[in-house]
Amino acid sequence: MKILVTGGLGFIGSHTVVELQNAGFDVVVIDNLSNASIEVLDGITNITQKTPEFEKLDLRDKLKVQEFFQEHQDIDGVIHFAASKAVGESVENPLLYYENNINTLVYILQELAKKKNANFIFSSSCTVYGQADELPITEDAPVKPAASPYGNTKQVGEEIIRDVCKVCDDLKAISLRYFNPVGAHPSAEIGELPIGVPQNLVPFITQTGVGMREQLSVFGDDYPTPDGTCVRDYIHVVDLAKAHVVALQRLLQNKNESNYEIFNVGTGTGSSVMEVINSFEKVSGQKLNYKIAPRRAGDVIEAYANTGKANNKLGWKAVSTLDEAMASAWKWEQKIRKK
Repeated sequence: MKILVTGGLGFIGSHTVVELQNAGFDVVVIDNLSNASIEVLDGITNITQKTPEFEKLDLRDKLKVQEFFQEHQDIDGVIHFAASKAVGESVENPLLYYENNINTLVYILQELAKKKNANFIFSSSCTVYGQADELPITEDAPVKPAASPYGNTKQVGEEIIRDVCKVCDDLKAISLRYFNPVGAHPSAEIGELPIGVPQNLVPFITQTGVGMREQLSVFGDDYPTPDGTCVRDYIHVVDLAKAHVVALQRLLQNKNESNYEIFNVGTGTGSSVMEVINSFEKVSGQKLNYKIAPRRAGDVIEAYANTGKANNKLGWKAVSTLDEAMASAWKWEQKIRKK
């Protein structure tokens, strides 16, 4: 079976391509390389001994999207990662985010709606929940007004898919609401490659550890948590990638209970910023240079998943520990700095 992975050279996309190929799927990758490197293809090939088909294409070009699907009528499923994802940037440039994250989704769904049997996995986010009233967060938790245009594109994206599934019986879709993906492939052939200053905690930690950044700022140590720092659900990116394969197989095997389903994808355990720093220090054997800084606007205090639905219905469970994720991220960071 042939699967299209949009944004397939990005962090989560590339790890998912690896797991798809390991599971026996043929993969076509679309990426415009705006936030990814073509060298990632080599990493995927080195791990799987197979090179996915690749097309450099900007999904904002509606005609190019139409042409792609006309040329590739044998696509059995689509996993849609291609999107802009920096919260701060989305606040500064909302129109870029609405164009890139909403228009591209619409153009792909327009093509899938023409197919007899279409299967679609959407890369969503736990940002749709905001500051949840109850922890751990279930899929039934209310979706609150988004704190950023980025978060809003995930909420609106889900609503678009839901509306299309209501009127398009041949389309089956699953939204996976990720918590906090971290780590790298254990081979250190692929990993997270942030362009510019990292927006996420773990690459900032590893870049500080390797000497690329002078110091890590911990934004607030006075939150109502055990050590005063924010708590998140950090999931190893390989576990997350495997969840996409399992979700896709659920659709391909017609095991879905409705033609639109939602699953939380996390570990079910919250870890504080200080616990992540301590884990890094443990696996790297070195002290991290960090300071306590004022709280950052918009940071949620605690967020971690109730993974019962994914565990029971998908038969999927995160297996890697925080230490394993941090060790893989550190191994990757050391490798790319040697180049």
